[in-house]
Amino acid sequence: MKEKVKVLMIGPARSVNGGISGVINNYYDAGLDKQIDLTYIGTMEDGSKVHKLLVAAKALLKFVMVVHKYDIVHVNMASDVSIYRKMPFIYIASLYKKKIIIHQHGGHIDEFYYEKCNDSQRKQIRSVVDKADKMLVVAPHLKDIFGDITDVNKITVFPNTIKVPPVYEKNYSGQKLLFLGRLCKEKGIRELLDAVSELKEQYPELELYLGGIWVDEDLKEKADYCGEWVHQLGWIDSEQKEKYLKECNIFVLPTYFEGMPVSLLEGMAYGCACVATNVGGIPYMVTPQETGVLIPPKDTKALKDALAELLEDVNLQKKCGITGREKINKEYNLDNSIKELVQIYYDMNR
Repeated sequence: MKEKVKVLMIGPARSVNGGISGVINNYYDAGLDKQIDLTYIGTMEDGSKVHKLLVAAKALLKFVMVVHKYDIVHVNMASDVSIYRKMPFIYIASLYKKKIIIHQHGGHIDEFYYEKCNDSQRKQIRSVVDKADKMLVVAPHLKDIFGDITDVNKITVFPNTIKVPPVYEKNYSGQKLLFLGRLCKEKGIRELLDAVSELKEQYPELELYLGGIWVDEDLKEKADYCGEWVHQLGWIDSEQKEKYLKECNIFVLPTYFEGMPVSLLEGMAYGCACVATNVGGIPYMVTPQETGVLIPPKDTKALKDALAELLEDVNLQKKCGITGREKINKEYNLDNSIKELVQIYYDMNR
């Protein structure tokens, strides 16, 4: 019997309300830890800066104590401070001569790297990324970006994927809109509230469901002012999420930047007609008028018009919902990506 490859994976704690944690939890749900010898160390938790610093310090200490036992170190990171948070782990793994995978999930690395970093910081980032034996990115445009930073030949496009739910009968006659994610300016919540408020006059039965934690208090006040037709669900568990994904006929994600959003994958997998911005990896997922409707970011009118288009045309809703689900099942199925990831581990460990 082949000995299992030993993988030490790091990233945000699995309890964190965020996309990367959702991806990691999906890996566990799909049984990745049964196919390899997997240990996960959470390097960040929600909370104050002091709490986050303590969590990072404890994670680094644990990492130093156990890294020698593993064949591969798999580092999950986004952009901005996440890169700096992971640097010590990558340097230590390199010192121990471990094979390193850097798995980049963030959606605005180009803005961060080229606009927010100085020459010294860019040099530091390049030196860290160069230590990776393998780099995974969630969308083709990120391969192009990182190909200018490190060796493009070690970069593999590895999209986020989900467990596709069983087929069920979707009701497209309703007027229920769903958003899942952080409730903040960068996710387009202001534009969403403005657009739906205007549409409410034309579609009095319209309801908006917001699943997520409020980050911007002024936007929460704006949602409160809208009235009872805006349902603030808070951060919902998987059972509640399934309920709303089934009940709502339109999924909306007017985000300013993105990698490959798991929430949009979920919306499409549950047959929702989707409206999303043409940023990051989203255009690879949404084909206009086939699997959804694409709009520019920060454009309230475009968002309103796209939602109105779907609300007026139930047949278009149904077409986008059915075709979107088929695309997720074919191209973003978790079972297939787990097989690919396990193969990557064993190929690296030869």
